[in-house]
Amino acid sequence: MAEAVAQAEGAILAASRISKSFGEVPVLFSVDFDIRAGEVHALIGENGAGKSTLIKILSGLEPPTSGTILLDGRPVRLPPNGEAEALGIVVIHQELNLAEHLTVAESIFLGREWTRWGFLRRADMRAEATRILGSLHVAIDPDARINTLSVADKQMVEIAKAISRDARVLIMDEPTAVLTPAETEYFFEQVGRLKAKGVAIVFISHKLDEVMTLSDRITVLRDGQLIATVETGDLTPDSIAEMMVGRELSNLYPPKHEPDVDAPLVLAVEGLTADGIRNVSFSLRKGEILGFAGLIGSGRTAVMEAIVGLEPRSAGTVTVNGKPVEFRSIGEAVRAGLVYMTKDRKGKGLLLNIGLQPNLTLLTLYRHMRGGFLVESSEVEAMERATRRFDIRARDASVRVGQLSGGNQQKLMLGKAMESDPEIIIIDEPTRGIDVGTKQQIYHIIAALAKEGKSIIVVSSEMQEVIGLSHRVVVMREGRKTGTLEGAEITEGEIMRYAAGLKGEKEDDDRASA
Repeated sequence: MAEAVAQAEGAILAASRISKSFGEVPVLFSVDFDIRAGEVHALIGENGAGKSTLIKILSGLEPPTSGTILLDGRPVRLPPNGEAEALGIVVIHQELNLAEHLTVAESIFLGREWTRWGFLRRADMRAEATRILGSLHVAIDPDARINTLSVADKQMVEIAKAISRDARVLIMDEPTAVLTPAETEYFFEQVGRLKAKGVAIVFISHKLDEVMTLSDRITVLRDGQLIATVETGDLTPDSIAEMMVGRELSNLYPPKHEPDVDAPLVLAVEGLTADGIRNVSFSLRKGEILGFAGLIGSGRTAVMEAIVGLEPRSAGTVTVNGKPVEFRSIGEAVRAGLVYMTKDRKGKGLLLNIGLQPNLTLLTLYRHMRGGFLVESSEVEAMERATRRFDIRARDASVRVGQLSGGNQQKLMLGKAMESDPEIIIIDEPTRGIDVGTKQQIYHIIAALAKEGKSIIVVSSEMQEVIGLSHRVVVMREGRKTGTLEGAEITEGEIMRYAAGLKGEKEDDDRASA
């Protein structure tokens, strides 16, 4: 213990030899971790590595099974249920915790409103909210409703809430997961200001480039064990990734097996127009991986939703295997051999409060019916098959899906999609919020499916992902296709030229008016 305490000298908050078990299942093994004033300490690891459990212990949401929490060098038992905020330990969760119908000022002071003689001091709270927002150099109206703000501004309101609570330790869980590059840069500026004020920041992220840019130290967890705590300047993204997964990741992307040049067209889209998109045309061949790139808001998802019937189209045609189709529901698309994996796996892709098995077969119950009755043994067999094929890791199939890691949820979504034995698979953001090891698994699964003859569309905000997987890349900008790249053209620079409108758009306009 003396060694762990010595490591924590000068730290505001520290964990010394923390272990945690849920029932008979151990999830943390004698972990040391500390955070100092004015630093950003990144906590990283694969999904299931123990990051969330450690954060819950450091914020009082879970008690440790053994070990010691130290605050300002002294052992402390943190109060439960978020009450550790009174000690200056504040968590900003990945899922923003704001009441959408309240104003910014009301949200900042929610649960600890200022009162006088039983009446709310609204003017005083509004003035203090204005001061705090001003200290962050953000131009957010304290009277604006939360539901009118951008995601980036909501993130700033969460930070303002933390400051109003005199946060000494600020724990941020995947704070940039849904931010655009410009919003992320803006967020980084605010983190720099908090550091300058002496706030200790724990930064959890799967984005290794951001970890390298933002952090001063990095702690890596794997399978509930502390692998290393290292100064960021002594590491590279590759060395971090290898520590996370315990193996070399030079083969992160699988080799590309080019589809036959004479392979038949399985999907043809001509002049597709719908809400947010216009005149989009492209084609997909058997065994091909077609990437869709573009900046946030470029219309990539809108194209896919219009194809599968989630959004009505006002013009254009969609042809599957030479036959014109106009799907009115996801079910119709599935029966035609086309399946869509949404990017919102928690909100639209999976039912989080039930087990794995009913989630897996939800789209394809008709395959497990006999004489009008559901055959449980058929569903069990399907679950066992998907577990083996996609390496879905859970205690058993009755575990609620919401308790799975993001990576296992995504692999369950893949299993659910493949239950219908589709010919065409559309995957929107295949690895959002997923650790690097599981990313590698999913990339190899996608490549294997294409090699089997499946035709796949990959929509992704990660440019390297699009480049590493795709045989061709369609680039979108402001609801329109600006270009299609293939072969040596598929580079970051070329994609960005089309995504930013520096190339392609004028040529498309000229063709449309010809």
